[in-house]
Amino acid sequence: MIDFSKIKAVFFDMDGVLYDSMKNHETTWVECLKTAGITFPPEEAYLNEGKTGLATIAYAFEKYLGKTAGEEEKKEIYAYKTKLMADAPTAQILPGMQELLKLIQQKGMTTIVVTGSKQPTLVNKLSTDFNVPPNHIVSGADVKIGKPHPEPYLMAISKSGFNANNCLVVENAPMGIQSSKAANIYTVAVNTGILNNQVLLDAGADELFNGTLELFENWKKQLQ
Repeated sequence: MIDFSKIKAVFFDMDGVLYDSMKNHETTWVECLKTAGITFPPEEAYLNEGKTGLATIAYAFEKYLGKTAGEEEKKEIYAYKTKLMADAPTAQILPGMQELLKLIQQKGMTTIVVTGSKQPTLVNKLSTDFNVPPNHIVSGADVKIGKPHPEPYLMAISKSGFNANNCLVVENAPMGIQSSKAANIYTVAVNTGILNNQVLLDAGADELFNGTLELFENWKKQLQ
């Protein structure tokens, strides 16, 4: 069990942790990559979540076409994905997450969102929905390498002003878990998608919850 008395900052992934947005990412990745002749299996959206958009496109070209995507080609495909995301159904806030962040913030802990996305449809709502200001967000627009590299979570540690052992991560994707563990942060997985629990545990998660409501109910008891 986590000793919350030692925790000064909690870092949250966005898609699939704060918002039920992974279904939209799944369908838009499949659709936008069709323009390049790629049949992208839906589970790939979950397995590659956390990568920057351009890195995911590069990966798809290498794996499914056996070639390197050009820079302009990647930008065009990602621009189309951004349009598809803007037109997609509104992603709802996942159960218990507004209440959990509010409780954490009331306890004086810093909350930072660490996402591979730079989709404005959700990133721009974090302040209103979760009281997370722009300077407490590490997005795909801020990083050079992205998840599964530790860079995003090392940036979050720096923003928080605390040491890694005073921080805690909540992730739903294997690459995000690998990123946070590489930054030496205790990592809690919350499975809100289609991947098997074992995939998240194999990525290095220290704990796992089946859904955000289970996470909220467990942490609420410890934080109250």
